[in-house]
Amino acid sequence: MFDPDTAYQALTSRDSRFDGVFFVGVTSTGIYCRPICPVKAPMQKNCLFFASAEAAEKAHFRPCMRCRPELAPGSAPVDSHHRIADRLIRRIEEGLLEEQETLAAIAAEFNLSARQLRRVVQQELGVSPLELRQTRRMLLAKQLLTETTLPVTEIAYASGFRSLRRFNDVFQARYRMTPSRLRRQNQPDAVSTLQESAELRLSYRPPYDWEAMLLFLQQHIMQEVEWVHDDAYHRTVRLGACRGWVRVSHLPQKQALLVQFTTTLTPVLPALLRRLRDLFDLDAQPLRIREHLGQDPLLAESFERYPGLRVPGAFDGFELAVRAILGQQVTVKAGTTLSSRLAGRFGEPLTTPWPALSRLSPTPAALADATIDDIAGLGIVSARSHAILSLAQICASGALRFNGVGHPDIVQQQLLALKGIGPWTASYIAMRALRWPDAFPKEDIAIRNNLGGVSAKVAELMSQVWRPWRSYAVLHIWKSLTPPKK
Repeated sequence: MFDPDTAYQALTSRDSRFDGVFFVGVTSTGIYCRPICPVKAPMQKNCLFFASAEAAEKAHFRPCMRCRPELAPGSAPVDSHHRIADRLIRRIEEGLLEEQETLAAIAAEFNLSARQLRRVVQQELGVSPLELRQTRRMLLAKQLLTETTLPVTEIAYASGFRSLRRFNDVFQARYRMTPSRLRRQNQPDAVSTLQESAELRLSYRPPYDWEAMLLFLQQHIMQEVEWVHDDAYHRTVRLGACRGWVRVSHLPQKQALLVQFTTTLTPVLPALLRRLRDLFDLDAQPLRIREHLGQDPLLAESFERYPGLRVPGAFDGFELAVRAILGQQVTVKAGTTLSSRLAGRFGEPLTTPWPALSRLSPTPAALADATIDDIAGLGIVSARSHAILSLAQICASGALRFNGVGHPDIVQQQLLALKGIGPWTASYIAMRALRWPDAFPKEDIAIRNNLGGVSAKVAELMSQVWRPWRSYAVLHIWKSLTPPKK
């Protein structure tokens, strides 16, 4: 966190690079803002600075209606306490606090006591776990009221409230107005109607290389499940009992991605938005990463040419893990061909507005019920068929989960215990499915060749200066250090 003088300088400059890094509470108005807020900067003596929106709201500040704190980008975890707080937020958005009745049960998922969990969240975010949940709910509700015309009742349930009355009471107490009044202020002519789809924005810290991200996803496409067209990414979605589709495009002027989603996914909207943030790596701090990695002469030129490279994540961790197995020792094109065959055989059909998007990704349960012959019959060699079946069975049992709770080191150990999954596959899964910023698949032949034909051991030694951002170094090595063809 900045000292007050430095934070005030960032505030008065309205530098977008500080967006989401801190929030400012204005004591004269009782409102808190992002550092990019377009209103006239308050006097420094009236400013209090907070590391999170949750901490500002706990101090009884209300969110600004102009800069809208709920749109501020998140932050990438870099140490153990940050990781725990970040993982807890992810589990909240996946519905953990509705599934578990007590804080002790929640803490048990993190191998912590309830007291330890409270202390970590309080230390990192300045609030309790329950206050964290409440603020996340309210900020999502505010965004839905401002950006969509969804009925207020749907917004209440999508935000995690179990009754409209409770939603109205909390909203009135927190923001000193009713949900309907907020909507009228921002959308005077809006009428709540039944819709087939709605739109929301997801912000990021610039620079963001959308073209590079879209190209990577297109090259690794799972046909029928994903589709890249018209400068946008489309995919089918299954979350719990909900089915639907999303379309994601770029709004460079707003420094945000535009997400169009079917309203059938509204009940699981927090989980949907979290998975999209992970897929498109929207919580990265590119300037901080560049400051560290750009010091190495080997990567400096790449950061000059491609300052906005992000690490493509995964919408579904199990899906990505299966695709990583299929990509072992074959070309990217061959791996995507096999994954598309697997989706065509085991994926559930789904109707969308686009013929190219017609199937859901196979679930662990669907593949766990398959036989080796079923999988191998798609042209998948026996060793990989066995590995996919083993992975599906352990995921279907709940013993292995890609939900953000397990520490990446532990999850990688579980993966390595499965026959047919080696260090490269485990590291690649950690980099993309587990969102681990320090993953480094040293066995990767392209990395070793691009580093001068070195051995895996030498590549590992070379990577030590890139910690804790080795995943980002990998993207630059893949893109910029390709040796010239002879």
